[in-house]
Amino acid sequence: MWWNLLLYGAIFYAALCIIFYFAQDYFFFRPEILPTTFTYKYAFPFEEVNFEMEDGGTINGIHFKVPNSKGVVFYFKGNSRSIKGWGKFAKDFVSKGYDFFMVDYRGFGKSRGRRTESILYNDSQHVYKWLSDQYPEEKILIYGRSLGSGIATRIASWNKPQMLILDSPYYSFYDQIRRYGFLLPIRWLLRYQIRTDQFIKKVNCPIFIIHGKKDVLIPFKHSEMLQRLVPQNCHLFGIEAGGHNNLPGFAEYHDMLYDILNEEALHARLTAEKNQSPAA
Repeated sequence: MWWNLLLYGAIFYAALCIIFYFAQDYFFFRPEILPTTFTYKYAFPFEEVNFEMEDGGTINGIHFKVPNSKGVVFYFKGNSRSIKGWGKFAKDFVSKGYDFFMVDYRGFGKSRGRRTESILYNDSQHVYKWLSDQYPEEKILIYGRSLGSGIATRIASWNKPQMLILDSPYYSFYDQIRRYGFLLPIRWLLRYQIRTDQFIKKVNCPIFIIHGKKDVLIPFKHSEMLQRLVPQNCHLFGIEAGGHNNLPGFAEYHDMLYDILNEEALHARLTAEKNQSPAA
């Protein structure tokens, strides 16, 4: 009887591992697929851009432009929906004088083709190089939100953008998923490692992290651990009541973003806070 229970348990465990390995894309990515004829509509002027990749894949993006822009924000979105809805975040940057650029990962929106971790990086690097032909690198700001934070950090580590802004990032995708799949041999099954903790050590530009302290999906401690890896180059800003999906709803977020985008104002504020601290 015990042997039968052990056998059935082993079969069930093996089945869970197999299901996780082959179905993990369905667990991690929740895309909204759009027909290629879909027409985007936004309140700000924009251009739609398409990239034909060497392996036959297609990357679709949107490019918002403002007169006399200070630079461009290359925004790496999260793991859900498409740029149809994510495009609304352009207003947080165009209103501050920056152009805004965002693409859909393969399998999202109008983007097509096979998706792997290395393909995510290669596609993003290809697009970054195109963007660097439109703007000098010192005017390119990389912004990574949630899932996109790890990809953004990888691209920042390969290039020389003006700055890297991380919104609710994870220490590594492996550490994040291990919280939920701790009963499985995640290290051997996971096909998306996305080691933000390794990439961030190779980023040379200033790094700014914004994270809600009440974030249940990706705990604030992930950002604290990232900041400790590169304390001399990274500033962490916590929003006390912030969760995972509601940071733009806080005035603090927009104040922090304004200061980050205007580094002189940020430097002045940080210096004032340091001078006012008891240790000063």
